[in-house]
Amino acid sequence: MPPSPHHIRATAEAYLYRYPGEQQFLAPLFTALAGTKDPAHRKTFPAHVTCSAIVLDAADRVLHIHHNATGKSLAPGGHSEPGDQDLVHVALRELFEEAGIPDRAVAPLPGFETVPLDIDVHGIDANPITGEPARQHVDFRFVFRLTTQHAPTLQTEEVSGYDWRPFKETASPTVRAKLALLPRLARS
Repeated sequence: MPPSPHHIRATAEAYLYRYPGEQQFLAPLFTALAGTKDPAHRKTFPAHVTCSAIVLDAADRVLHIHHNATGKSLAPGGHSEPGDQDLVHVALRELFEEAGIPDRAVAPLPGFETVPLDIDVHGIDANPITGEPARQHVDFRFVFRLTTQHAPTLQTEEVSGYDWRPFKETASPTVRAKLALLPRLARS
């Protein structure tokens, strides 16, 4: 069973406790949570939940994968599936599916075991091939440290490459800003 609306709300509220100034940015999430459709389902429009894994290596570089669908370099991530128990599991499953990095090769940063580093709301263009309208993804971004040497093994149907970027060159400005606030990374 995918993450429940109650779990999604509790995770978002824990995030907002840490980042209270972001309440207004999460309005699409709370609108989706107030509706009758499952906010974790990819066919819930105009907004639904996705999850990403922000992975740091020992040198504090951030894993970026090149998504074929968007042509962008982003963190591994995607939609929930019926077997996902919670939002962290979605991020870890997507990390394994897209980059071949198993959950045993990463650990959440202390203090971020169940609370995302970032929640981003961004627009996705309509897709005439799938018949999906323009929509918003409410992306819960969980942060992990790579704990073992593990080179990514890419899912070539969705991903065409990867790179490790210094955290100051992370594609997402909000993730970059939040990483800069972490004590160890601020010194890097």
